[in-house]
Amino acid sequence: MLASISIQNYALINQLSIDFTDGLSIITGETGAGKSILLGALGLVLGNRADVSTLKDTSKKCVVEAHLAISNYHLQDFFTSVDLDYEPQTILRREILPSGKSRAFVNDTPVTLSVLNELKSKLIDVHSQHQTLELSDTNFQFHIIDALAKNSVKLASYQRGLKQLHVYQRELQELETSQREANQQYDYNLHLFNELNEAKLIVDEQEELEEKLEKLNNVEEIQLNLSEAVHLATTDEIGIQTLLYTLENRLQKIAPYSKEYEEISNRITSIKIELDDIVSELEDATESIDSNPVELEQLNDRLQLLYNLQKKHYVNSVAELLAIQKVLAEKVDQVENAEQVINQKLKQIDEVSTKLNEVANQISTTRKKILPNLKKELEHLLSDLGMPEARFSIELSTSDTFLSNGKDKLSFLFSANKGGSFGELKKVASGGELSRIMLAIKKILSENIQLPTIIFDEIDTGVSGEISNKIAKIMQEMSQQMQVITITHLPQIAAKGNQHYKVYKEDVAGVTTTNLKQLSEDERIVEIAEMLSGKKISESAITHAKELLN
Repeated sequence: MLASISIQNYALINQLSIDFTDGLSIITGETGAGKSILLGALGLVLGNRADVSTLKDTSKKCVVEAHLAISNYHLQDFFTSVDLDYEPQTILRREILPSGKSRAFVNDTPVTLSVLNELKSKLIDVHSQHQTLELSDTNFQFHIIDALAKNSVKLASYQRGLKQLHVYQRELQELETSQREANQQYDYNLHLFNELNEAKLIVDEQEELEEKLEKLNNVEEIQLNLSEAVHLATTDEIGIQTLLYTLENRLQKIAPYSKEYEEISNRITSIKIELDDIVSELEDATESIDSNPVELEQLNDRLQLLYNLQKKHYVNSVAELLAIQKVLAEKVDQVENAEQVINQKLKQIDEVSTKLNEVANQISTTRKKILPNLKKELEHLLSDLGMPEARFSIELSTSDTFLSNGKDKLSFLFSANKGGSFGELKKVASGGELSRIMLAIKKILSENIQLPTIIFDEIDTGVSGEISNKIAKIMQEMSQQMQVITITHLPQIAAKGNQHYKVYKEDVAGVTTTNLKQLSEDERIVEIAEMLSGKKISESAITHAKELLN
């Protein structure tokens, strides 16, 4: 509930702070005294758009702060979802700076206006005459019915399922689109894949082939140089091997005389062993090297195939060709196995649809169950409110498709006069009738679910004194379940409040300001008497006011 509100530098308000209690609170005041300003400030702290023109003193900031007791509203999960600390006594604050910049806070934590607006719907319902138009909105009508049918858990389950269904349907659509595109390219992709597959590509093959080709293309030069190298190493007179043998023999003879000579002798022996190995490999290489025109042709053909494939696919290596081959294999496989994938997705859609139908049927059943009683209660309440011939026609029919809140289509029609035809509320009900219908609906809802604080803004305009008593009684009954704040011009309603506040203007140093104060019992008598007889209060008005209060 709204525990208090403080306002600084807003419109005609310099500074104002007022406490509220539970039950029924009444706000009265002359036309133009500033009741709309009060609602404007409250709307500001609840997330309405800010406007620097509302600053009373444009050199100072405007601050509106509301304290709310929210322990009965079960909002812990919401606070967690928007990353806010939950406090049973929550403080909302809104600031408008002279620059026009606006800031919003919940329990001193900065928040966006979207968070504030979402929280607003859970805390305070400001109801004025123009808002009765939402009565004709199908979503609002379903909200009434589902609240009475206690469908919140079923609806949450249905909406989770519907979200999953939309995901599967979107995936199916993407699969089918991809399939159509893949089918158009299938033959070409299959040709490219087979071409690469038949090439039997091997990583690093190209480098090995190019090396072999280089050897075969230079076989005569290689043979000549290998033969000369072997000759230089092995010739008896001047060969390197012969010279090393001689050098080794000389050093071995003096090695016993010194460690120094022994080490040099050992190093020469190591060189000799290494040279022998080199010579052996040179001899093997000389014997193995041979011109082979057939192999040369095969190597050229193979390399040309690899070069042609790389040129065709705009790449520079066999590794890249293999990567393309893998992609082509997936595209070909996608077409060849598409039917299986699509059938699996259709099966998932069918399973979710079956479950959704079950939940939608349960929702529809509970809705239909409460409709007769809703219709009866509405007509009974409206009869008390001066509409004895009011009738409702509320019917559900089944849609062929899944809707956002089930499969029901709703017909919510109204007739105000005996023998009159049924029509949409916005077309056949007057503003005063819509206000009374909304009041009746809020009354029914308050008896079945936990509603937030409700503020009625002059919804009693244009009703008679007798009907105003009925309206006051309904508001009193609602206030036993929730906090009700009513702005009214009717003394019959004003007298029924648990507490009474007056909005008034006063001139201070030639400047008009708006104020709000809670009335004492004596002040309340005077205020109601003035509402009965005008500024010139008669004794009979005073007496009548006391009677109303008693």
